[in-house]
Amino acid sequence: MAIIYKATLVPDKPTLISAWLDGRPWAGRGPDEILGAYRFDDPEGEVGVEVFLLRRGGRLLQVPLAYRGAPLPGGEEYLVGTVEHSVLGPRWVYDGTRDEVAVACFRRALAGEQEQAELEIWEDGRLVERRPQQVLLSREPGAAENAAGGQVLIPHVLDEEPEGGPRLLARWDGGQAVVAASV
Repeated sequence: MAIIYKATLVPDKPTLISAWLDGRPWAGRGPDEILGAYRFDDPEGEVGVEVFLLRRGGRLLQVPLAYRGAPLPGGEEYLVGTVEHSVLGPRWVYDGTRDEVAVACFRRALAGEQEQAELEIWEDGRLVERRPQQVLLSREPGAAENAAGGQVLIPHVLDEEPEGGPRLLARWDGGQAVVAASV
């Protein structure tokens, strides 16, 4: 389960994402409309993996984030930004398509070895709420099932559906898209 703390983030996630997307040529322009998010659990419990789906300027985008308690050695070019978490302290936030822990979560999900995380809200050391999923993931087998151990495609722009091995399909209120595939 993904433990989510009742906390304040500075800057907040929408602000962080929007500022990062402004510097990406593939992201388009326009206001951001967050459609939902999903999470994976890091088996080591060290890295938070959260993925946002949003519309921006007519584009459907996916923004996987990896939250770390310390800078990722050699990861400067993949840094989305830093946030101050009122419970956990400073967090370094990386593009999850380039963070090995986040990519490993997608790889396990594509192989049928990991599900998306259940969402638990914690405050003062106790569970206060279980949050329903905004986005539901399902695994679709592909024509090349043996590709599950191969390269993982995690696109930022969700305008085409990749073919090949197993795929992860995300469904949310009003839409669906393939968010990862083994190729």
